[in-house]
Formats: sequence, structure tokens, C-alpha cells
Amino acid sequence: MNDDPTLEQRVTDLEHRLTALEAAAPTGSRFGEGDFWALEGLKGQLAELGAADGGVLYTGAVRLPGGEYCEWQYGQLTSGLMEGDWTETADAFAALGHPVRLRLLREILGGRRTAAELAELDGVGTTGQIYHHLRQLTSAGWLHTSGRGRHEVPPARVVPLLVALTLARP
Repeated sequence: MNDDPTLEQRVTDLEHRLTALEAAAPTGSRFGEGDFWALEGLKGQLAELGAADGGVLYTGAVRLPGGEYCEWQYGQLTSGLMEGDWTETADAFAALGHPVRLRLLREILGGRRTAAELAELDGVGTTGQIYHHLRQLTSAGWLHTSGRGRHEVPPARVVPLLVALTLARP
């Protein structure tokens, strides 16, 4: 007797397994479904902490054009945000307030890492101007310099940068 299942039996088995997998998948895990699955998780965590005034959470999983992969999350209780000195963040916001700097960040995330590569772009200014912008971004923590004059967005700043861009969109 042949113990191999027939094609029909194998397809039926696969259909049952697929149905079980779909039933076990978390609801609202797809973007645009309108379910606040991340918010509900945050609210559960806040309840465990006894944080009645709430909190903020942002997170992301990003594959950059150069193939680098960044996962990052950060949460802060509302009380810590409201009580902190907001003026300490001015330099980080100011560094993002120039169109050329935003372009440089996008290009660096896209794989252009040296001032020479960036100088090849139209509309970013002279080499001296590019270095000025790179220094501003570096001092604000949006960039760091690796060996050989290569610039990169630190992995812990990729998701916050993309969050800031998301927030700034109309």
C-alpha cells in the first residue's frame, strides 16, 4: 500500500494549515486597517506601569536603499516629556530646518556617503557649503562620520528621522 498522500489530500491539508495560520494572525497588523493595535499595546504597558497620564511610543523597521536594516523603538511617559526642558531639542529641529540638509540626509540614507559624492548633486551648493551643512547635522546628532570621510545616519536616528518627516507632512 502506498503511504504517500494524493495531490488532493495534500492540497486539502495545505488549505487547513493556511486557514489555521490566518486565524492565528494578529488582527489589525496591516497598515491602513484602522485598528489601533500598537496603541492598545502601549496602553496595556502604561496600565502595568500605573502611568495614568499616558505616554508616547514610536517604532520602526526600515530597510534602507543600501540594504542596511534598522529596527528601533522608543517610549517616553507623558510626565517626563511635559516636565523636561524642550529648548534642549532646538538644535536637532533647527538642523532639519534647511532644505539642503534634508536632501543631504536623504542622499546619505540612499548610499551617497562622502562629500565628493554629495557635491556631484545639483542644487546642494559648493563643497564648503556642503561641509557646513554636514557639520550642522553632525553636531545635532543626525549624522556621524565614519572612517575616510564617510557620513552616515546613526542607526538609532534613522527611525526618529523618518518619524519627524512623517509628522511634518500635511
